[in-house]
Amino acid sequence: MKAPLLVELLTEELPPKSLRALSEAFGERLAAELAKKQLAAGGKARIFATPRRIAALLPEVLAAGQDRESEVTGPPANAPAQAIAGFARKHGVAVADLRRQSTPKGEVVVARAKTQGLVLDEVLAGAVEDSLKALPIPKVMRWASGDAQFVRPMHGLVMLHGERVVPGTVLGVRSGRSTRGHRFMSAGAIEIGRAEDYETKLREAHVMADFAQRRAEIERQLKSEAARDKAALGRYEDLLDEVTALVEQPAVYMGGFDKAFLEVPAECLILTMRQNQKYFPLFDAGGKLTGRFLIVSNMKTADPRNIIQGNERVVRPRLEDARFFFNQDRKERLETRVPRLATVVYHGKLGSQLERVERLQLLAGKISRELGADALLAERAAWLAKADLLTGMVGEFPELQGMMGRYYALHDGEPAAVADAIEQHYRPRFAGDELPQGEIGCAVALADKLDALAGLFRVGQAPTGERDPFGLRRAALGVVRILVERALPLALPDLLREAKAPDEAATFIYERARGYFRDLGYSTNEVEAVLCLSPARLDLIPKQLEAVRAFAALPEAESLAAANKRIGNILKQAGTVPAAFDPGLMVLAEEKSLASTFERLQPDLNKALSALDYTRALKALATLKTPVDAFFDKVMVMDKDPRVRANRIGFLGKLHGAMNRIADLSKLAT
Repeated sequence: MKAPLLVELLTEELPPKSLRALSEAFGERLAAELAKKQLAAGGKARIFATPRRIAALLPEVLAAGQDRESEVTGPPANAPAQAIAGFARKHGVAVADLRRQSTPKGEVVVARAKTQGLVLDEVLAGAVEDSLKALPIPKVMRWASGDAQFVRPMHGLVMLHGERVVPGTVLGVRSGRSTRGHRFMSAGAIEIGRAEDYETKLREAHVMADFAQRRAEIERQLKSEAARDKAALGRYEDLLDEVTALVEQPAVYMGGFDKAFLEVPAECLILTMRQNQKYFPLFDAGGKLTGRFLIVSNMKTADPRNIIQGNERVVRPRLEDARFFFNQDRKERLETRVPRLATVVYHGKLGSQLERVERLQLLAGKISRELGADALLAERAAWLAKADLLTGMVGEFPELQGMMGRYYALHDGEPAAVADAIEQHYRPRFAGDELPQGEIGCAVALADKLDALAGLFRVGQAPTGERDPFGLRRAALGVVRILVERALPLALPDLLREAKAPDEAATFIYERARGYFRDLGYSTNEVEAVLCLSPARLDLIPKQLEAVRAFAALPEAESLAAANKRIGNILKQAGTVPAAFDPGLMVLAEEKSLASTFERLQPDLNKALSALDYTRALKALATLKTPVDAFFDKVMVMDKDPRVRANRIGFLGKLHGAMNRIADLSKLAT
């Protein structure tokens, strides 16, 4: 018999930021476990998740799997009778029922064994436990006096196959058909008659169990309320997932606060509303914060005044705190805070934040000079960049570091370029984040990231596996993005040398660059052809990649790439490559032809490279195809005459270097 299978775990409030991932992983693992046991008969599992439950409904599950027959190979046919009898007994067949089969190693006996199908009642509890153990839970907890461990204490277990309770115990809780509805709007236990009635029964008990449906309903209500107020929501997607995990029956209401608080920087108010209260701030048509916000309540009511007023009372002290910190912080200039950074440890082996600021100041000054920017402004921005770490606002809201530094710098009368660089030197903070805008901001941002990479690699803190506690992958990708997307004419090796970075840091950055360019749509071969040369100027790599792509489309490309690879192998085999060659020692027409073609090509190639016209340069190499093919067809590089051999190797070394000035073309060979 097959029927829908429902498994629900009723728990205490689950972590909201991981609820969606936990529920989806549980449903996928459970479906995989039952499929492995040949009990899942088809259909896609539906996943349910609310603050107090995760559940999965599999549409077609067998009560028992079908028996299966399989052939098992046994000992050689000439083995002792006792061994053959033991083999037959092990697989539940008579010796007379064994058959013989020829194999490359000789004749063996074969048993046709019968395997009974698994029974759902006997394996479901174990499959659920195994699915829970495989969930991505960083920390588990114990409760009561048992040994059960899970992300939160579990209080109920539903395991229904159609109308029937599947017996079993999971995490110390016995299965049944009872669950609970909304914490406030529903009273008592709810009996689930059939697995397929689960969602309906919960909806009647004021619980919207489907996470995606609940999220969509919250988003609909948010947009409706915002439109009614002729306001905009701004960025809200990340908070939407978290709020969806906090409510079971969502209702959106509008609250407000005294507009006098708008004198505080909007970022402070937005952060305290979003992070502490899970409110959705509203903005006017120009993107300016208004004095209103949206509340996602867990209770629908005809008269929400108490809910709205309660939330307004709760948020007011938070906003008062923000205003207090803002006013207090501005009583002291940023520059007077800098010496106190000597008491703030940056890293046990890398000194204090003051020592770090001194390094940033030197490095940012050098970078800005390379860019032709005002080094004094860059050094001033770097000197003040970390001062806001000692302000009350950043102490309360660490996410505002840099942003508050900008506000306080402007209040202190610092130049706008300095204030902007203080805020922008943390960019990009995350994937897809904006980059620093001006040369001063880019100089300080690069200094910040390069110093972190150099220092932490020096003291053995390179990322390992998935662990990256200091965000070095983000820093390295930030360096790549700033250099490439801001088209800064800076040599990465020079920057790393100024930052005193070990070679491992350079390798790490180039690896991040490989991933970055692959994500932009370039093939692995195209990226490797350019990046394997560790080009100094990352800002030129997009032009090089486009040139490689254009070259690869030429009819001559495949042959030249193969020849390039062959030349590389010859040079490796030769070991020492002479620095020059003598055309007078060339004796065969084919090598003379290739040498003269190469000589005629050089001015064009150099001119294109000087103009950074890499596409033209690589296309010019296409003229070498015919003489290169003829060379390898007729010329024996490893000639018996050592002078001729050395001359040919020296020539190939020059040719190979010219062909690979933009990219290693051998990487394009299939």
